[in-house]
Amino acid sequence: MDKKKVAIPLVCHGHSRPVVDLSYSPVTPDGFFLISASKDSNPMLRNGETGDWIGTFEGHKGAVWSCCLDTNALRAATGSADFSAKVWDALTGHVLHSFEHKHIVRACAFSEDTHLLLTGGLEKVLRIYDLNRPDAPPREVDKSPGSVRTVTWLHSDQTILSSCTDMGGVRLWDVRSGQIVQTLETKSSVTSAEVSQDGRYITTADGSTVKFWDANHFGLVKSYNMPCNVESASLEPKYGMKFIAGGEDMWIHVFDFHTGDEIACNKGHHGPVHCLRFAPGGESYASGSEDGTIRIWQTGPLTHDDSDEALVNGSMGKVKVSADEVSRKIEGFSIADDGKSREKEKVEAGNE
Repeated sequence: MDKKKVAIPLVCHGHSRPVVDLSYSPVTPDGFFLISASKDSNPMLRNGETGDWIGTFEGHKGAVWSCCLDTNALRAATGSADFSAKVWDALTGHVLHSFEHKHIVRACAFSEDTHLLLTGGLEKVLRIYDLNRPDAPPREVDKSPGSVRTVTWLHSDQTILSSCTDMGGVRLWDVRSGQIVQTLETKSSVTSAEVSQDGRYITTADGSTVKFWDANHFGLVKSYNMPCNVESASLEPKYGMKFIAGGEDMWIHVFDFHTGDEIACNKGHHGPVHCLRFAPGGESYASGSEDGTIRIWQTGPLTHDDSDEALVNGSMGKVKVSADEVSRKIEGFSIADDGKSREKEKVEAGNE
């Protein structure tokens, strides 16, 4: 590897405890957005391109394990250790719905059509909430064999994909029948499962390996052994030529999709990497860590010459300013339990 290549990430401060989940919105007319979940119980919304802080969703009473944005980035959803999943207005930060559970909620996902919310957790039950009828009882899918770790939708919301904390494999459920129709076998528990943007692949990370599965025929396409125990992996969405993986060695490894060769290794986090996701256009990716920071990395590593140019152009200064601004803004603006802003500062100001 060329030692001259140094990737300089945008560092996003604000969380006071480990960042355990990240999710990008698709590209919208207003750009794309990044939501983060943390054990500090305060999910945060950011500009997906710059990492600039937009707002903090306040209302959970325990660690937030999962977060997602709907297709239009108008609503956010979070799953928490306070035994609830919440749906938020992503423009105002107000709680729209709070769905009580009987145990910790580890995973949540909006359906592609945005009408449904899927949740799972330590109760070992997958629930589907109709957001058009939030007061109606949720539909409960056939009992999960273990505590639910990840959930996602595929096949235009016809299929649910779920993995468990305490056993290997990824199970696929037919939404209409509520039955498991396929199991993708892995040796260890799958801690990250992602459906590629074009719907072709399912990317899974199960500690020692990253695997790519055909999302339509469910065959194993690629399986690569990792240099360390990895917790999360993501496939570059535009061309699918590379993928990233991160875990306990605190580094973000970039691999060639076709050969499995490591092509870059980005260092910067001071704790294990818990979550990684590519931006919807593939031009950058975000990592969340035990160290409480989010780092946004450009897909092509910068050379020293480029980084000198970045300093001249002021982008490095901008990173520092935005980090300070985040601290100030977080003190100044937060959403209270009743959904009203504690301070005079308007959400619109954060949207600028």
